Amino acid sequence: MGIGEAVARLLTKKGAKVALIARSKGKLEKLSKELADSFVVVCDMTDSAAIKRMVKKVVGHYKKIDILVNNAGRGYDASIEDTNIKTFTELFKLDLVGPLIAMQQVIPAMKKNKESAIINISSGTALMALPNMAAYSSLKRALAGVSLTAGEELKHNNISVGVAYPFITATDFEKNTIKEGKGSEWPEEGGSSEIPPADSADFIAEKIVRGIETKAAEIYAHDWMKK
Repeated sequence: MGIGEAVARLLTKKGAKVALIARSKGKLEKLSKELADSFVVVCDMTDSAAIKRMVKKVVGHYKKIDILVNNAGRGYDASIEDTNIKTFTELFKLDLVGPLIAMQQVIPAMKKNKESAIINISSGTALMALPNMAAYSSLKRALAGVSLTAGEELKHNNISVGVAYPFITATDFEKNTIKEGKGSEWPEEGGSSEIPPADSADFIAEKIVRGIETKAAEIYAHDWMKK
């Protein structure tokens, strides 16, 4: 289970009606059967027009949007020397531009609410300088910058904006990470006493939902990650 699914399940448990957004229609429809009053919209988060259509569909279905969780993203392991600019550009669209467009599309609707929340999922790597992760971590740092600035801009509209920094999480993220060149990977779990065990997706989801409830600007998986 990924972080997005875990957040959707927890929000549903707390009484929210969730819109499930991803490229995989089959997976979304299967999950939707388990989540009461959920709504499925297939969307490629690298396609700006598709993102705009998606938000219109969600607003049309629910008549409002109270919470946006931007979880779309993909990892990339490569040294500076081996970073493929075409790959980096595609990830720029997915990891940064897509979430920004989604924010732009929901903000007008959110301004009509008494209060709303936007959560952007960054990465613990955004707080570190790790070899072979410059491209990925730079995008997640940029997403954090967008989030913190948006929080200042939108606070007078009762829209809280938070950025979450997950650590290593037990999902398929690493399996789906693009690897190019001779970039090293994270050590195998249990292979080094210096690497803490992976968090569960449910653990991170609880942190995120708590961040929504408390209107936190930054949400850390662990206190030791704080600057």
